[in-house]
Amino acid sequence: MGRTPIGRAPGALAGFLGHWRGSTRFAAGPWGPERTVDAEVNYTTVAGGAAVVQSYRHREPDGTHFEGHGIFTVDPDHQDVFWYYVDNVNPAPSAPARCTWHDGALTVERRGSGGWTRHTLRVNGDVLTHVTDLRTGAKATGKESGVPNGTGSAYISLMTSSFQRG
Repeated sequence: MGRTPIGRAPGALAGFLGHWRGSTRFAAGPWGPERTVDAEVNYTTVAGGAAVVQSYRHREPDGTHFEGHGIFTVDPDHQDVFWYYVDNVNPAPSAPARCTWHDGALTVERRGSGGWTRHTLRVNGDVLTHVTDLRTGAKATGKESGVPNGTGSAYISLMTSSFQRG
């Protein structure tokens, strides 16, 4: 499966378009032990090229699966990228999150049912990485609670996905 034609898709997202296969490594935490699962993600244009849909899926060793779908579009007033994301585990967010670009990576911080997460997506050649970090229980004073509860100011790794185009 090759790249999807760009059409009117947000130009900054063109590098993400296509089908990607790889794995997701979960750090150990309250959500379970450290583990790595096979995963895949697709990025395709929709709505006549006005948006890009992200579809992620992985299967756990016990046979259960996780799937998440996002839609990226561009704020016509500010040319920022918006991301609205839903999955089969968490409640849907009330609004899309505004993304920013840092050193060639698309970054978004968003509040969900589990607190704040930061997603960093980067394409380097035929490799796509998606890192998800969760805010810890750290206070502004720097004192750690040791619990990754999504409410503090410091981030810890939750999951890292690495994909190859194909």
